[in-house]
This record gives sequence, C-alpha cells and structure tokens, in this order.
Amino acid sequence: MIELGKIQQLEVVRVTPVGVYLNSKGENDSDAILLPNNQVPQGIAIGATIEVFVYKDSEDRLIATVKKPKLTLGELALLRVVDTTSIGAFLDWGLDKDLFLPFREQRGKVTKGDQYLVGLYIDKSERLCATMNVYDLLSNNSPYKVYERVRGTIYSINYEFGAFVAVDNKYHGLIPNKELYGNYSEGDRVEVRIKKIRPDGKLELSLRDNARNEIEGDAQKIMNRLASNGGSIPLNDKSAPEQIKQELGISKAAFKRAVGRLLKEGAIQITDKGIVRMW
Repeated sequence: MIELGKIQQLEVVRVTPVGVYLNSKGENDSDAILLPNNQVPQGIAIGATIEVFVYKDSEDRLIATVKKPKLTLGELALLRVVDTTSIGAFLDWGLDKDLFLPFREQRGKVTKGDQYLVGLYIDKSERLCATMNVYDLLSNNSPYKVYERVRGTIYSINYEFGAFVAVDNKYHGLIPNKELYGNYSEGDRVEVRIKKIRPDGKLELSLRDNARNEIEGDAQKIMNRLASNGGSIPLNDKSAPEQIKQELGISKAAFKRAVGRLLKEGAIQITDKGIVRMW
C-alpha cells in the first residue's frame, strides 16, 4: 500500500511520456501514482523498484519524488519559514511545493525567515501539514545520563513551568523556570546539562554548568559587574531574587555561593549598600 508522507520502495507498473507510474509491489496500476519524467532514472523499466517520497501536488493528487524531504511522518525537524499568511505559514522542506503550517498549529509568533521545530501530520483533507505541537511526538526513552551535556530546540515556553525542549529533536526535556536565564524564544537552539532524569524518563535540564564551574562563572560575573560599575554593585544577602536575576542573570542561591567564595578569597566586602571590590 502506498503511504502518504513516507519514503518507500515502489515498483514501476507503467511507463508513459510524462513519467512512470508506481505502486506497491504486487498491486495493480489502477491506484498507481506518477513519478514525473524529469525525476525518472535513465533506462528504467516496468518491474524496477525506486525509492521515493509520496506527497500531494498543488492539485491535491498523490505524486512521487526521488527528492529527500527534510521531514517525514514520525520525525521532527527545524524548518525555515518562507512565507506567512492570514491562515498560516509556509515552510521550506526541500520539495518543490512548500509545506503548510496552519495558524491553529502554531505556537507563539511565527516570523518569515526564522526556523521552527515541527512535526508532520495528515489533516482531515488527507493533506500533509506541519505542526508546532510536537509534545506527543517526543520520546521518554533517551540514552543520556545525569550531568551529560546535550543540545536541543526550545519548542514551547510556559512562564509557569519553563521552556520545553526537544533534546536532539527526539526526547522530552524541560528547563524549569528557576533554571531559565536570558531571553529565549520558540525555535532557539540551546546547549544544556541534564540535571535530573524523572521517573517517567523525561529530562530536567539546566542552562548552567556543573556546580563547581557555576561558582567560578558566577563569581566572575560579579567581578566583571563590579569592574564595569565603578567597584560596587547594590546587591547583598537582603536583595530580592528578582533584583539579583535582573542584575546578574543568576539565582539568589547561586549569587550567595559565588559571594561566599569571593569573600573567602578577600576579593570583595559586603556592606549595607551592597558589594564593594577590594582589589
């Protein structure tokens, strides 16, 4: 059976001036689909098999292509937006006909020229479309261990929970709000550390390094800010977490650890007004 949206081996059942018609092996040619002449390998004959991708042309007819799309059913891929309209966006997926991303399948603002992580699905009209609702397409069975560093794509941001990440564009991951520092948007690629593997297999992620390197990096942030601010900054143990995050981009707990190290080294002094550099 011919499968829409998948790469498959099909058999040549008929040769015509406009191309060859293909069907699954053993099937007759009544339901065969066209592989256009400009894509037919030279010397092809009836009975030969060709690896093709099956989609629909501009007239909604099933058609085959030897071109390899950037996305097939069951996969996720980062695709670039080539146009936006009132009903949705169109994505470059490596074929002549762009892939439609309906407005209802978008998450956040979709901008022409940007890339977004999408999956492929078949809509009610039996057409292939893209969706940014990729949660159900991700797996919990990752091969990773705690502390490993991995790459992923942010596909959704929820300000109550954090940033949802498709690790390697395959596995469930979340950067909790407490670990989310900086400005991020859907489609951003991130390098993260696996902080925890939950019982259900989903990954809890951090944008920060391991604890020792975090302290060193945070301490350097404080010293850099002191240097650029005339030797003092208006932060201390009584400062609100929001103020520390806005000023340094780190949590209050990380701030206290870094301050403790700098105090031990004699690099700073704490006053009622904030931190003062000693050297």
